[in-house]
Amino acid sequence: MNVRQFLQWVRTAPAGDRADATAALARAYLHSELSVDDLAAAEGAMIMLLDDPSPLVRGALSEAIAASDKAPAIVVQALAAEQPEIALPVLSRSPLLLDADLVDLVATSHPDAQSAIAARQPLSRSVAAAIAEVGAAQACLALLENPEADTTVGSMNRIVDRFGHLAPIRESLLARDDLPVPIRQTLLSKLSVTLAGFVASRHWLGEEHAQQAAREACEKATVALAAETSYHEIGDLVRHLRESGQLTAGMVLRALLSGNVVLFEEALAELSGLPIDRVVSYVHDRNISGFSALYRKAGLPEAAFPAFREAVAAMRESILTGEQGGASRLKRSLTDRVLMRCAVETDRRIEPVLVLLRRFAVEAAREEARMFCDDLVAGRVAGEENSDDISIAQVGDVHFQDEEPMIAGSAQECRLVDPARVDSLAARITVDDVFPADGIVTANLDSEGFIAGDIMTGEIVSEELIAANLDDDLRLVA
Repeated sequence: MNVRQFLQWVRTAPAGDRADATAALARAYLHSELSVDDLAAAEGAMIMLLDDPSPLVRGALSEAIAASDKAPAIVVQALAAEQPEIALPVLSRSPLLLDADLVDLVATSHPDAQSAIAARQPLSRSVAAAIAEVGAAQACLALLENPEADTTVGSMNRIVDRFGHLAPIRESLLARDDLPVPIRQTLLSKLSVTLAGFVASRHWLGEEHAQQAAREACEKATVALAAETSYHEIGDLVRHLRESGQLTAGMVLRALLSGNVVLFEEALAELSGLPIDRVVSYVHDRNISGFSALYRKAGLPEAAFPAFREAVAAMRESILTGEQGGASRLKRSLTDRVLMRCAVETDRRIEPVLVLLRRFAVEAAREEARMFCDDLVAGRVAGEENSDDISIAQVGDVHFQDEEPMIAGSAQECRLVDPARVDSLAARITVDDVFPADGIVTANLDSEGFIAGDIMTGEIVSEELIAANLDDDLRLVA
């Protein structure tokens, strides 16, 4: 290789020709068997080409050496600090750039360069943290979309704090299977704030009205999120709500009126500082004095106590039996009862609570009407699909049909419960679930997979009713 001739020619050659020759020189350096002197000369030529006035030449050099671990480190470092269109190949692929180099480049580079670094595979935890801390929004989005980036919960939290108001960031985060529930809730909060600002800026609602509507929407979405959250993550969600100032009396009351007892109990445990086992015992104790003491220790408003007291009492009476919607929405029967009982209270301090309960009652009625209309359109209202007005209770994959609201049988083996066992099983049978697909029925399920009870009230049927109310077309073997 005659590097001297190359250097003489490159001074006067057109930019396009110089770029092609530069790429050829770099490939020869990396892949040809050159002598020590030729290698040194080629390296010197590439260093000189870093000062070429044409970006085509410097870009060709960057592309040629980007993925190689044999490239001159000095050349790689210089190209990494170039303008983005030249630096991108090196930033995204060069194995010679250390984590410390990349962290420094993130802090000083253009957003396009930051995005190239964020897309590197693999990407270390320290570089990911630097991008989350100071990177532009597009770089953070590239980081979230990089499957080989070691992105910690702390980094995701930082991205949410900085860019959670941006829809692409939210969508990318919510698509992740490893996203913790507290971060999901933070995204809900960010979205509600963004929507409130948008509505207020358009003058569709006053600012205070928009903020109130957004706050209530966020609380509603949070309760729905909690209903879909596994039990072991509820504590983390409640802790996050408290730390972010969202664990208010209104939020806790909404959870209770939605039938989300787990969220309600975890909230009381967090606010009171008591172990969850003790909280559960106080909530379910028939003696209201224990719950009263727990309520006050949690620091919830005294004026709201009657609403919580009535809701807990109704919950103990299984007033939610037959309600639709799981634990993700306000229950109309429960909300109406609490409102009615609180309306006769003489303490004037309860007025703000009554205002809140009236809003809850309106929301619950609208949700119930919406679900009813959806079922009506889908043909799921009782009596439309079955001309004989047959109720359906579903347990697992087995359906039991009965003209009267009574069912008795094995969910696993599809056979009747022995009538002689009904009384002995009664102590172990509990109301297991509400099945929203059918809307009006519940089932009693014991530890051995047997069901025997009134699907409307959750009570155990008598021995006589087992035989009297089951249809012959069930084809169950006694």
